[in-house]
Amino acid sequence: MAVSAGALAFASPLSSSPALSVRAALNSTSVTLSEIKDEQAGTSSSSSAQKFSYSRASPAVRWPHLNLRETYDSRGSTPSRPVSPPASPTDVAEDSGEFVDSVSSSEQQKANEEAAVASRRRRVKKMNKVALIRAKDWRERVKFLTDKILGLKPNQFVADILDARLVQMTPTDYCFVVKSVGQESWQRALEVFEWLNLRHWQSPNARMVAAILGVLGRWNQESLAAEIFTRAEPAVGDTVQVYNAMMGVYSRSGKFSKAQELLDAMRQRGCVPDLISFNTLINARLKSGGLTPNLAVELLDMVRNSGLRPDAITYNTLLSACSRDSNLEGAVKVFEDMEAHRCQPDLWTYNAMISVYGRCGLAAKAESLFTELELKGYFPDAVTYNSLLYAFARERNTEKVKEVYQEIQKMGFGKDEMTYNTIIHMYGKQGQLDLALQLYKDMKGLSGRNPDAITYTVLIDSLGKANRTAEAAALMSEMLDVGIKPTLQTYSALICGYAKAGKREEAEDTFSCMLRSGTKPDSLAYSVMLDIFLRGNETRKAWALYRDMISDGHTPSLSLYELMILGFMKENRSEDIQKTIRDMEELCGMNPLEISSVLVKGECFDLAARQLKVAITNGYELQNDTLLSILGSYSSSGRHSEACELLEFLKEHASGSRRLINEALIVLHCKVNNIISALEEYFSDTCVHGWSSGSSTMYESLLHCCVANEHYAEASQVFSDLRLSGCEASESVCKSMVTVYCKLGFPETAHHVVDQAETKGFHFACSPMYTDIIEAYGKQKLWQKSESVVGNLRQSGRTPNLKTWNSLMSAYAECGCYERARAIFNTMMRDGPSPTVESINILLHALCVDGRLEELYVVVEELQDMGFKISKSSILLMLDAFARAGNIFEVKKIYNSMKAAGYLPTIRLYRMMIELLCKGKRVRDAEVMVSEMEEASFKVELAIWNSMLKMYTAIEDYKKTVQVYQRIKESGLEPDETTYNTLIIMYCRDRRPEEGYLLMQHMRNIGLDPKLDTYKSLISAFGKQKCIKQAEQLFEELLSKGYKLDRSFYHTMMKISRDSGNDSKAEKLLQMMKNAGIEPTLATMHLLMVSYSSSGKPQEAEKVLSNLKETDVELTTLPYSSVINAYLRSKDYNSGIERLLEMKREGMEPDHRIWTCFVRAASFAKEKNEVMLLLKALQDIGFDLPIRLLAGRPELLVSEVDGWFEKLKPIEDNAALNFANALLNLLWAFELRATASWVFQLAIKRGIFSLDVFRVADKDWGADFRRLSGGAALVALTLWLDHMQDASLEGYPESPKSVVLITGTAEYNGISLDKTLKACLWEMGSPFLPCKTRTGLLVAKAHSLRMWLKDSPFCFDLELKDSMSLPESSSMELIDGCFIRRGLVPAFNHIKERLGGFVSPKKFSRLALLPDEMRERVINTDIEGHRQKLEKLKKKNKGNETNGVNTRRKFIRSK
Repeated sequence: MAVSAGALAFASPLSSSPALSVRAALNSTSVTLSEIKDEQAGTSSSSSAQKFSYSRASPAVRWPHLNLRETYDSRGSTPSRPVSPPASPTDVAEDSGEFVDSVSSSEQQKANEEAAVASRRRRVKKMNKVALIRAKDWRERVKFLTDKILGLKPNQFVADILDARLVQMTPTDYCFVVKSVGQESWQRALEVFEWLNLRHWQSPNARMVAAILGVLGRWNQESLAAEIFTRAEPAVGDTVQVYNAMMGVYSRSGKFSKAQELLDAMRQRGCVPDLISFNTLINARLKSGGLTPNLAVELLDMVRNSGLRPDAITYNTLLSACSRDSNLEGAVKVFEDMEAHRCQPDLWTYNAMISVYGRCGLAAKAESLFTELELKGYFPDAVTYNSLLYAFARERNTEKVKEVYQEIQKMGFGKDEMTYNTIIHMYGKQGQLDLALQLYKDMKGLSGRNPDAITYTVLIDSLGKANRTAEAAALMSEMLDVGIKPTLQTYSALICGYAKAGKREEAEDTFSCMLRSGTKPDSLAYSVMLDIFLRGNETRKAWALYRDMISDGHTPSLSLYELMILGFMKENRSEDIQKTIRDMEELCGMNPLEISSVLVKGECFDLAARQLKVAITNGYELQNDTLLSILGSYSSSGRHSEACELLEFLKEHASGSRRLINEALIVLHCKVNNIISALEEYFSDTCVHGWSSGSSTMYESLLHCCVANEHYAEASQVFSDLRLSGCEASESVCKSMVTVYCKLGFPETAHHVVDQAETKGFHFACSPMYTDIIEAYGKQKLWQKSESVVGNLRQSGRTPNLKTWNSLMSAYAECGCYERARAIFNTMMRDGPSPTVESINILLHALCVDGRLEELYVVVEELQDMGFKISKSSILLMLDAFARAGNIFEVKKIYNSMKAAGYLPTIRLYRMMIELLCKGKRVRDAEVMVSEMEEASFKVELAIWNSMLKMYTAIEDYKKTVQVYQRIKESGLEPDETTYNTLIIMYCRDRRPEEGYLLMQHMRNIGLDPKLDTYKSLISAFGKQKCIKQAEQLFEELLSKGYKLDRSFYHTMMKISRDSGNDSKAEKLLQMMKNAGIEPTLATMHLLMVSYSSSGKPQEAEKVLSNLKETDVELTTLPYSSVINAYLRSKDYNSGIERLLEMKREGMEPDHRIWTCFVRAASFAKEKNEVMLLLKALQDIGFDLPIRLLAGRPELLVSEVDGWFEKLKPIEDNAALNFANALLNLLWAFELRATASWVFQLAIKRGIFSLDVFRVADKDWGADFRRLSGGAALVALTLWLDHMQDASLEGYPESPKSVVLITGTAEYNGISLDKTLKACLWEMGSPFLPCKTRTGLLVAKAHSLRMWLKDSPFCFDLELKDSMSLPESSSMELIDGCFIRRGLVPAFNHIKERLGGFVSPKKFSRLALLPDEMRERVINTDIEGHRQKLEKLKKKNKGNETNGVNTRRKFIRSK
């Protein structure tokens, strides 16, 4: 047991414990000293005990400003009662006007009522002069006889006075004489009562019996009162007043059961209890024990159920009990019930409520109630002011205490002992001992008040706590000099002070002095001294004192037993240990389980284990805390094996304690930080994890272990189980759970945990918990709540620290609130604490999140002007922000500035830079950065190589992609999912899905799972390569493995079915999609209808449209366009036009989709009349632009076409691109090439086509015709060749070594751009050849290209011109995806049939221009010559086989 100076719990107003109590001051002690009032009660009967006088019981003194005068002098002093000496404002109030404790109150009430009735009667009936005089001077008669009786000497008798008949007395007069004499001497009052009975002048009537019972009850003469009641009961009959008086006697001693029996006896005799009966019973119940929850409501209901209405006395009794127990919740309920039932509160009510608020630390509420009291017309009395004074003193609010004290003086009250003691105690708690001592001197000198035992005890205790033991000893001497006997608490306070100061000898002397003075030590006094001896290793003195303590009937606490056993173990006093164990068993009644726990804490492990086994063998049930304490001791001493052995024994012999054993195992695992085993044990056993309650130790151990190992989800589950089990969360658990919920992203829950913890009395100041909550709110973009948390902290008087401010700034930064973050930064600059590098970084981060990157440099300059140095972390933050924004220029600038300033790049910086350059496709810069990184001896991480892979894949440089993969393997890195997914996508884009599939198989074999997007890319690639079977197998494989596919997978498969013209598979896919729970959309139905269109089944597409019309789906023009396009593709133009008109009739306005369908169909039409039919249909619905371009003067429509492009550009679904491509197809097919040229240029101007279609003017002769239709590509090709021809002739800009034309591999509405451009260039005899490494590229050597542009007859006139008149038929035809000149079709088919595909451009050009017969002879000759050449090669190679040699390889370079 640890010892320090005592802690004084000063008696507050309206307290049932009026005196101070002294407690051992060290926090570890569990021993409390008895209250001073008990000590005073034990010594009050001695001659040396001082009587306490509280003059303010008189109304004239309580309210001096009202100028009241006394009508009866009650001799000024109250009797010194042996049980409840008035030492607090509560007791004063009880003595001066107690409403239930004293039967005399009810007796006085009856007397007043009778006096009032007599008064009314006298006003009605005339009285003679004698009767009038008697009515006026009864008080004088009572006072005269009382003084005579009290003036008798001990050997004189009351009968001598009464027999003399000095004055004429009425029965009522004698009742008042008994009560008046009883205030000073119950013996004399009893003599008067007995004299009246013996003389039979006054038979024992109800009033007289009630009066004497009230006196005896006041003096705690319960046995005499019971005897008189028993003797008088037959005579008084069923008088309620007598029963109430006897119940009051029992009520004073808290004998509720006796009072209840008396109430039942009343009812049995037919005597109906009145409200006073129930008030007395309630008082007895409250004095017999504390105010349990809902007890007040139950007692009030008891009164109401008896047909009575609680009055102010009833409520005030309950409120006084709440005040004594500091039960704020109960007091508020009672007060609210009082107001709800319209019972008017009185001054006593307000005093009680002010007292309970003061006791519970709610001084503001007490002050508010004090103000309300005055507003309602009540005059505060001394009790009120002392209660309010105590409330502020308890909060150590010196200013308010001074204000109340000045108000007391202003109202005419003087400082009494209670006022002085309250303020002295406040100063003592504040450590302002000099002020406390000065007030003590003023108390003695200026005010004339005499310090009492409470005053001295408070001062001695405060001085002892401050290690001013010499002054405390001097006060003790002074206390003895003035004749005040020190109480037990006084001695204990001084002993504790000596113990805290380490003065063991002085403490021992004081204890001896206490014994010599006749003050008998209590359990705490013995415990303090025993603790001193044990901690001073004076075990022999401790043993002797322990024996004395046992002989006096006191037993030490468990902690003292632990110290005793620990001390005996150190000195190897095994016999004394055995005796102590016997004492614990015999005297303390401790069972073997408790004894074993004490022995464990005393490090007596062997005996502890033995006791535990004895307990289990004898059938004792394991107690959770005991077992966990034993195991905890084993764990702390590293004896885990012995703990496991003990648990094994318990498993065998304690079958009914399975849950406890499992909990112990969990705690043991947590002690050694074996979280996996602990969680397995916890979740595997429903006895521990479930609805059954576990121990708080187990929950806390497991929870803290989860948090330490970052198992936050499991920690949350454990916390939920803890709350369900009914265990109270400790402060450390609350702190841990705040961290857990913040980590999980639930700041509201974390904040709720803090609020609940603070309502339980936990105070966290500006702890890291609040920082975590503020940051978590910020991450959730809830900066208002973060701001509210800081505001609440400041309002509660807690000053935010640096971490708190930074957290709030971070919350603002996460939400992009730069101005708010800057305001906090300025506040820190002004009021402190000073911002740090972290603060600066948060400020810069706020700008970055707000997207104001251009202001970063300005803010940096401002910070530098303030004297802040920009750190490397701040520069990296700026660089990262620009990198995220994709601003490569600023990133490179900052990077170069860092290197110039001497900051060496880190691996993180290199990773950031390379990822940015790769995203921006800055190939050269990224390669240089990788080389620089390797030169700096940094190992290139896999993440960097993955970025390079993605970059090369994006730019379709598949050769370098493979090289990067080889470098990854050479450097010893293991490719991850990103690596393989990127490579598979590369193979898909390179039209090599078979290799991608093999790589996917390898990826799955090594335990890596491809992404679903990778599967989708592979399926799409198989579909483009017409490998439908492989695509379907892969799709079915995904379904069989249980993957949850989204709508895009089904759409991809439907597109493959569409392209293959297999509408049945599309229908099957639609049904599969519905079965998977994915609702088809309009896009889905569009794909199905397009599949029907590809299969030549427009009627089926129309059925789908009809079904859609019957649903609640809001239709657009998309499904209509699908049906119309199906008819137009099948050349059923009339049906298509009819559907258009039907659509118009249904109220659906045709839009760009319908226009594009008709223009595209017109571009593929062979005859002029078909074209005009289609365009006339558009004209009829209000769109005449296409027909006017063909049949009118197109040069006049430039602005109108430009306007339409401007309108269509913002529309989704590539409306402008599709319309422009279809229109250019039409114009090229019907030889309006000049019109097509300016339409193409308008499309580039409006951004419909990319500006990078060709870039000769930008010194880049390359061209990219992807996303162009066949007609648009032919227009672009002609313009491109014209630009290159001009550059060749002028010599500027210079050409590169080779010129690249990107055609792509995709088809656009059935037209392959690659095939179309090859056919055109091959016909012209151009030097363009397919690229060997990449598909979709045509490459020409620059020199050959320039020569061809200068010399080829096809290039003599590249100017695009319109035909003089619209031709009767189209000049273009679509064959196998090739949009080719109609005149070239026979030669094209002939060459393809005979030579098996494309030949070299020159060869194709030469053959295409020959007549049919001559072309046939040339082809035959060429084939024969090639055959002879092969035979010669066979002979030359001596029969070497040439199987697999492509016989026409010289004509083509790549497929």
